[in-house]
Amino acid sequence: MQTFSSETLPAATRLSAWNALYSRQLNNVEFTPASGQKFAAHLSMGQLGPIQFARMSTNRTQIQRTRRHIAASSPRMYAFLLQAKGSSVLSQYGHDAHLAEGDFALCDSATPHIFTVEDESKVVLLRVEASMLKRYLPTPEQFCGLHLRRETGFTGAMSAMVDQLSARLEAGFTSIYDERFAANVLEMLAMSYALGFETQGDVSAIMRGRHAEVVRHIESNLRDPNLTPASIAAGLRISPRYLRTIFASSGEKVSNYVIRRRLEECAKQIRDPSWAGHSLTEIAFAWGFNSAAHFTRTFHEQFGMPPRDYRRGALS
Repeated sequence: MQTFSSETLPAATRLSAWNALYSRQLNNVEFTPASGQKFAAHLSMGQLGPIQFARMSTNRTQIQRTRRHIAASSPRMYAFLLQAKGSSVLSQYGHDAHLAEGDFALCDSATPHIFTVEDESKVVLLRVEASMLKRYLPTPEQFCGLHLRRETGFTGAMSAMVDQLSARLEAGFTSIYDERFAANVLEMLAMSYALGFETQGDVSAIMRGRHAEVVRHIESNLRDPNLTPASIAAGLRISPRYLRTIFASSGEKVSNYVIRRRLEECAKQIRDPSWAGHSLTEIAFAWGFNSAAHFTRTFHEQFGMPPRDYRRGALS
């Protein structure tokens, strides 16, 4: 396995150099540590057939992949995140997966996300190309950002196996059976997710896949103030009527989903002390609202209080 450490980078440019290194090796992202002067990270990478293994440890850091980090020409990858030690939070597709040791989450590289890693955290990433994963998990989008707990099904056994396999790869393990090992790992991960999350029996796999595609489009364009059901339908080259049909299975209108997700992202930043110097209007407009009055009214309806009171209570 290849091994990289922040300690080998110049202290003066350590963070920017690590961002560039990580972006070259894995995904184009931005690390924002709790303390830039004390930033420390370690990354080991190896390959098992079609699966790219990566083992990462770092101190408290936020790893963010925004729309500007995602190039249309980049291959779409999915990453199973195993929390091998410590804790972390993956935020994607409107979900927050709070991971403890032995838990899994699935991440889509084609959609913005935030991964907040706590101190003394170690994470194992299993990265797979979308076309390969869909042989085992036909609609992986529906699981992105969800929390697969260690206690669910045989997830605990799967966690131990992946962690041990990652450690063996880091020690230099190779085998002529790499492809077969990889197939078994993907098959077992797919079974873990099938057991961990019950899908609606009356909704076809095709419709679930289309719904996930719509959600991915919305999440990627959530900050665009011109994002509407009509623009979503046009962007996906489907009719507005078919768009409504796709979303009917979720019990939520497309427009309501867009507003709810914008409000949730605004609320995250409003209660974040690092955003205390930004006005409520600035935060709202950054997430696609173009009317302060509309933002205040819908925020009150969603959270039961005006955004100003929400901030005051959260920060106190």
